[in-house]
Amino acid sequence: MDNCSQEIDLLFETSWEVCNKIGGIYTVLSSKAKTLKEQYGDKVIFIGPDVWSAENPSPYFTESRTLLRRDLDKTMLPEGVDVRVGRWDIPGKPIAMLVKFDGMYATKDSAYARMWDLYQVDSLHAYGDYDEGCAFARAAAAVIEAFVKASKTDPAKVIAHFDEWTTAMGLLTVKADMPQIATVFTTHATSIGRSICGNGKPLYDYLEAYNGDQMAGELNMQSKHSLEKAATWNADCFTTVSDVTAREAEVLLDKKPDVVTPNGFELNFVPVKSKYTAARKAARAKLLGVARALTGVEYADDTFVVATSGRCEYRNKGLDVYLDAMSALAAKNPGRRILAYVLVPAWCAGPRSDLRFNLESATPGRLSDPVLTHGLHNYNEDPVNSRIHQLGFANDSDSRVSVIYVPCYLDGSDGIFDMTYYQLLPGLDATVFASYYEPWGYTPLESVAFGVPTITTSLAGFGMWVRENFDATFDSCGVDVITRTDSNYDEVVSRIADDIYRLSGDKAATAKAIRAAAMATASAAQWTDFIKYYDEAYCDAFEARDART
Repeated sequence: MDNCSQEIDLLFETSWEVCNKIGGIYTVLSSKAKTLKEQYGDKVIFIGPDVWSAENPSPYFTESRTLLRRDLDKTMLPEGVDVRVGRWDIPGKPIAMLVKFDGMYATKDSAYARMWDLYQVDSLHAYGDYDEGCAFARAAAAVIEAFVKASKTDPAKVIAHFDEWTTAMGLLTVKADMPQIATVFTTHATSIGRSICGNGKPLYDYLEAYNGDQMAGELNMQSKHSLEKAATWNADCFTTVSDVTAREAEVLLDKKPDVVTPNGFELNFVPVKSKYTAARKAARAKLLGVARALTGVEYADDTFVVATSGRCEYRNKGLDVYLDAMSALAAKNPGRRILAYVLVPAWCAGPRSDLRFNLESATPGRLSDPVLTHGLHNYNEDPVNSRIHQLGFANDSDSRVSVIYVPCYLDGSDGIFDMTYYQLLPGLDATVFASYYEPWGYTPLESVAFGVPTITTSLAGFGMWVRENFDATFDSCGVDVITRTDSNYDEVVSRIADDIYRLSGDKAATAKAIRAAAMATASAAQWTDFIKYYDEAYCDAFEARDART
């Protein structure tokens, strides 16, 4: 089936991160939505968890009292399951359903027993967020089935797409209760692969020797792993986001993905050319101003500002490498002052009151502990904070390299920057994402989209994509892809230090050319180019559904 878009009457995509900004999957869905909407219109419906309240509403959801109301009023939902419908406030403004799933807990035991009987999903060893994820997933499945019936849509023309293990039980429920619906399952990172890396075990040198089921038992991951594996094997189409994760899935889940669906980006998030210079100037003023208020040091306008960001996974995201590289860079005594930010949300205790005072003062003095913008509940245990102090970054007027840790979400209301991550991104001169475990790598793609040269690794899906499509150098594409293995940590540290030293010494014309090359790379990774892989997945799902029914 070459193109099955005409066959689709409803396309549901379910994720814990719909209208709920937690990590990279939010970026996948929110940036993909506009292209999907252009292709399928309001046939596309995103389903997310209703974890919000009147006191704490989702900033990304605009509720509607009329949208889909005729069909919703006819839906028969389980007790304790409710739906709010509206628009997701992102480019394209697709329809979103937020599902309240509290009622699912009452039938948890019987549901888990059924999942064991049908698919051998082992829920006996469940702990942590397993019950919550499964309750939401089952509620989402109930909403999909009820809405298809109420709207009198032919189930044979419905695609139900589920993202990550947190929604896997929804896929299995739909397959059992409405098998005419074609299902797609996407793992953005295998739960067991992430756990192997998070526990400090080498993944890549020994990948072929690992057994996913055995490692799940060893790392107490039986329930999540067995659920994810069941969805992988029972979906009509199983996809993942990069060749890196495809290899991982083939070994640890015993299933090669049917389609690899690389993640694109929506350039609507980037300031238009006429506003870019002003956006960069505002971002730099904020980045330099906060550093001044924290350290008491005057940072010149030509200070080279570099950052890393992403999920708070110290080893997986290469935060350890980044900090050690900044220490190695300091030893090289760069001619231009370097300001290195760590923009990684952790267990944040709120903005520092003394820093807020200094930001409002005309002549701010140097604060104690001038490396931290927000308080930490686990100050002594936080690995980033501990390593910064261990490496001895003084952040004083003699420091050629200063490191500042921002352990909060940059959502525009953090109390110090009060600008979003995307608003600050244009102010950077470079970014570093030295990932050890990175299924795709949105952060480096976002960076080049904003014209900021980036350093990533060969273990990131985006890094592999760059290597396959470009000469992976700053001058060619704005990206340096460093080879990373289980055994070359020091080499990676040294290479990053050399890269930043080089970039900080570049003349203005060279830096401008590298920024242009970065933007050109991002233009080749738009959703308008990558949505074809999802079209292929939907067609494959229909074909597999037809074969089994």
